[in-house]
Amino acid sequence: MKLNLTTLALALVLPASAIAQDTISSMTDGMMSPYTSGSANVSPFTQESKRFNDWAISAGAGVPLMHSADLNSLESGGAGKNLFGWSAYVSVDKALSHAFGLKLQYDKGETRQGYVNTKDHVASPAGPGGRTQYDALSLLGDVNLSNLLRRVDNKSPYRWALHGYAGVGTLAYKAYRQNAGQAYNQALITEVEPFKMNSLFGQAGAGLKYRATKALDLEARGMYIVTGDDTFDGYASNDNNNTSDNVMNITLGATLNLGRHASHLFWHDPLQEIYHRMDVLTDKSQDIEVCKSGDADNDGVCDDWDRQLDTPAGARVDGAGVALDVDLDGVIDLYDKCVTVPGPVENNGCPLGTSSITDDTRIMEGIEFDFDSDRILPSNTPILNNAVNYINSSAATYNVVGGTDTRGTAEYNQRLSERRANSVKNYLIQNGVNSTKLNSIGRGESDLKYPECEPATKCPEWKNRANRRVYFEAK
Repeated sequence: MKLNLTTLALALVLPASAIAQDTISSMTDGMMSPYTSGSANVSPFTQESKRFNDWAISAGAGVPLMHSADLNSLESGGAGKNLFGWSAYVSVDKALSHAFGLKLQYDKGETRQGYVNTKDHVASPAGPGGRTQYDALSLLGDVNLSNLLRRVDNKSPYRWALHGYAGVGTLAYKAYRQNAGQAYNQALITEVEPFKMNSLFGQAGAGLKYRATKALDLEARGMYIVTGDDTFDGYASNDNNNTSDNVMNITLGATLNLGRHASHLFWHDPLQEIYHRMDVLTDKSQDIEVCKSGDADNDGVCDDWDRQLDTPAGARVDGAGVALDVDLDGVIDLYDKCVTVPGPVENNGCPLGTSSITDDTRIMEGIEFDFDSDRILPSNTPILNNAVNYINSSAATYNVVGGTDTRGTAEYNQRLSERRANSVKNYLIQNGVNSTKLNSIGRGESDLKYPECEPATKCPEWKNRANRRVYFEAK
């Protein structure tokens, strides 16, 4: 029965290529469907949305060696000579992901085996010689082992890659043999046509690729071809074992990566991209624009997604940037002195008859500052206005205490903390607090809210920001 393997190959390649490649998701104005997990908000894959090249053409040439046959290409224990043929291949390659792709490959070559090179047209008294001309069409799976097995802590430049190949196809060949004798007597022994049941074969192997340029890869490849045919070498044994005559094919080749993008998908290492973004975000020597739309209230949620653009500094927020209110009493947790028990706003979120002051030594925290700055931010004013009302209604006097994170020298941080405390003290006096009730103190980096942030690189930015603060102490 005739098998149309070309049709089969196309049936496998085309559907897979339609869904290959990274796509760019775009949020719509509507809400995500609970039944699609957000798939309704992902744009369809198009050529314009691709980030990487994923098509390539490969070609190469090499030496095929007949192996495990009656007549072999390499001398073994004096049985035969070292005979070398030639091979060539060309393929159309499609990367389906950074670690897997498909190849539609055409191979052509000629193996030489036995005791004599039959193309020399000389007699072979020592023993028979064989020569096989072949053409093959196969569909190969291509596994990028270097990307698949790359260590998560490997940050080295990515220019070498180990690939593994395996697939099946159809093989057509003509096998010639010259028997031992006093005269040259080569004859055609076996001929197999393609796309027949007896023409099926398999091959597998590995290749080491080097990225010479963004468009050109160089490769050394070794493939093992299983013909499934005992007459491929031109000589059938008489032991009825029907042993498969196999071929080792060693080639050197090149791959031309097609497309207008900066890199091919096979050379894209997702781990490197993650490390690059992490390194950029943790590089304190740069001012990084994490949110293109900005983050006006510095709550960690970009303005494009923030439903509350004036979140007070220090307030914990949900994923939409809304300040948390655990007991749902209308007083956010930052200002709520009874976080888990509902109470009216006028009693700071505590039930009537309950004192709203749970800590007389440190109250009204959450006044934070930008790095190396003593400027009062607009997001601090709700806390400061609350402090004005509370201090004016209290008989106590207060220390206004300034602090810093651990970046910079201790001497510089001491002076910076004093400036921050004075900025807050002056703001309170300008807004109606009696100056005799306030005393400013700077404690530099000696009284951290998060002591584990020494050095600052051990902590995320939100903890370092919390250390850059001013708070109040009742005297």
